[in-house]
Amino acid sequence: MSAAEPQPPLHGIRVLELGNFIAAPFATRLFADFGAEIVKIEKPGVGDELRGWRRPRGSTSMMFRTIARNKKSVSLDLRTAEGREIVLDLARHCDVVVENFRPGTLERWGLGPDELTEVNPEIVLVRISGYGQTGPYRDRAGFGGVAEAFGGLRQITGHPDRPPVRPAAPVGDALAGLYGALGALMLLLAKEKGRPHPGPRVADVALYESVFMVLESLIPDYDAYGMVRERTAGNLPGVTPSGIYPTADGRSVMISGNSSGAFGRLMEVIDRPDLAADPTLADGDARYAREAELDAAITAWTARQAAVDAIAVLGDAGVPAGPVHDARAIAEDEHYQARGMLCPMPIPIDGEPEQIRLPGVVPRLPGAPGAVRWAGPELGEHTDEVLGGLLGIPAAELDDLRMRKVV
Repeated sequence: MSAAEPQPPLHGIRVLELGNFIAAPFATRLFADFGAEIVKIEKPGVGDELRGWRRPRGSTSMMFRTIARNKKSVSLDLRTAEGREIVLDLARHCDVVVENFRPGTLERWGLGPDELTEVNPEIVLVRISGYGQTGPYRDRAGFGGVAEAFGGLRQITGHPDRPPVRPAAPVGDALAGLYGALGALMLLLAKEKGRPHPGPRVADVALYESVFMVLESLIPDYDAYGMVRERTAGNLPGVTPSGIYPTADGRSVMISGNSSGAFGRLMEVIDRPDLAADPTLADGDARYAREAELDAAITAWTARQAAVDAIAVLGDAGVPAGPVHDARAIAEDEHYQARGMLCPMPIPIDGEPEQIRLPGVVPRLPGAPGAVRWAGPELGEHTDEVLGGLLGIPAAELDDLRMRKVV
């Protein structure tokens, strides 16, 4: 980075990642995108299991390359005495530690909050687990899919006449990662402001709670109205009309005409001024009661339109609408390109590097932007740089540790 270039907002922050899979690495990727130095610890010879997920060819998955971008990989066996001492030494030089092991694991390794705080009283620790660090279920193994079920999301996802389905993305893990990053930033900000904090600075993030928190009034609706939400084929109860509608060219469009203003404009576009002027449809609950009728009217119109034409007409009328994109459509979309959401990176798959587009950086911070600087690294690629350069471990000692598979 040249002196003339603006520094990203987290430049100078160092984060130690002790996590695997998605949740903890998702949190640290947010830090990495905005300039923090991420030291990712991976098991020697094996690495993060995510390296082997969804990998039709090559030795490292694109999923890992994406989530581990902008990070440094250090191979280190945390279960050895030497590994423990190296982690504690690294913690002395870090601002944040992020982990997503089952509760009690770090404590068994001698790397719990007390030990980390002893070597670095200013350290912030983010702990992501299935059920949190306390409570009767704390010792249960937890994965994102289980958290989505336990948190209430799976039960309301899918069609009412079919079993619950999972969202085709790691929603629980990503949400936990977001809350983990937010927790770390709040604790860092409080420390910067000089706020006292008794005991270790710990953010305790449960996967299921991260899911539960985005289900808005699920429990308030139950308490107030006795409402137990069930599957509604993807539509939200009381949010009408809003859904995916088929078009004449075999595609689909997503239309959200559920606000009062958008509803009136949508009905005019589909040549149903009678529905636009119907005073009994001015209220959201009233529209929900006539959901089938409204969806049929919208479908009758979209079924006569090509998707691109329907979106154009609806957009001109101020009705929120958009295409249902797949990967190919996203890769070709000019708006994704204009916003920098497709970042080409040279990534080796079967030997020679290929140009692979990674997702861009969110959020956009004009004046202090984040960036995709490199893809997820090779296993242990930065071991010598970090342990030799940062900790000053001599090369001969590193060679010995490597021979004994500590690094």
